[in-house]
Amino acid sequence: MNFTIIKKDGAVRAGTIETENGSIHTPAFMPVGTNATVKALGPDELKQAGAEIILSNTYHLYLRPGHELIRNLGGLHRFMGWNRPVLTDSGGFQVYSLARLRKLSDEGVEFQSHIDGSTHFMTPELAIDIQAALGSDIFMAFDECPPWPATREEVQRAVKRTALWALRCKEKKKCMPLAEKSALFGIVQGGSYEDLRRESLEGLLEMDFEGYAVGGVSVGEPKEEMWKTMDLMGPLLPASKPRYLMGIGDLKDCMQAVQAGFDMFDCVMPTRNARNGTIFTSGGRISIKRTEFKEDPSPLDANCECYTCRNFSRGYLRHLFLSREILSMRLNTIHNIHFYLEFFRQMRTAIMEGRFPEFRNRWERVEW
Repeated sequence: MNFTIIKKDGAVRAGTIETENGSIHTPAFMPVGTNATVKALGPDELKQAGAEIILSNTYHLYLRPGHELIRNLGGLHRFMGWNRPVLTDSGGFQVYSLARLRKLSDEGVEFQSHIDGSTHFMTPELAIDIQAALGSDIFMAFDECPPWPATREEVQRAVKRTALWALRCKEKKKCMPLAEKSALFGIVQGGSYEDLRRESLEGLLEMDFEGYAVGGVSVGEPKEEMWKTMDLMGPLLPASKPRYLMGIGDLKDCMQAVQAGFDMFDCVMPTRNARNGTIFTSGGRISIKRTEFKEDPSPLDANCECYTCRNFSRGYLRHLFLSREILSMRLNTIHNIHFYLEFFRQMRTAIMEGRFPEFRNRWERVEW
């Protein structure tokens, strides 16, 4: 992997990440394809929307259908028909948030599957084995994501364990020739404790990862705390490496993070909201099920060029949603993903042209 900064204005920057499976222009939004699919969309539709990279998940694909099966079928890219870059989350957050029962130790995590209750033991080495079998372009180190709120002692323990596991992930990947073309990112933890965030980063810097992520944000803490963490960590992360803020999808949060120097983002917000009938537009967020749209002949967004907006009215889309038609989820998702990716494309252009402050000021006024 190679990262190049093309334009910089203070902490704000635009660049490119080169991988074996293609280029990613940053700041970048990664649609979430947890189970080897971005819900309701096919690969060609993602490409038409402008997606350059998607995120899939180690935990979910390990449980179903199994990483060995995916390896035997040619790896994740071939399995899902996606020939562009893929980043795989290590599964640490899912073990924290989804596992019915879990028992943590320095060795790893014993947990029960949220699917069938079966017992599994995830180690840093297994997390790397799974990602290597999947053949993703960017691996994430296995980490412990502490809940919010958590005591200082709990967060400090998670920081130490995350560092231990990160080192084991790095050592394991060194022993795997088939994974040598993939990058490995370390994940900074530390909750809302500034000194523990710094401690976590210092330990990871000694290991020299290809990129650095900030995890444990947007886990229930007040927004002021989240922004404080973003503003603290952005300038501290290595300037020469990609900076990834995990699980953040609110577009105002993304702009604040870009202001702090972050490059990569992911979230289920555009897809999950689409399936629930909530639409993002240049005029703000709307709920397509509202009565006011019953006879509305206009598109979702007059400023949008996506397939949905070019072909269908709000009245029709409301009818589909209330009728619980599958097409409703597809058309709403096509629009929301297109809107997000176009938003990031315009933000990159604004950075390249030295207009990011104006761009942010325009979108800060929109109610999402």
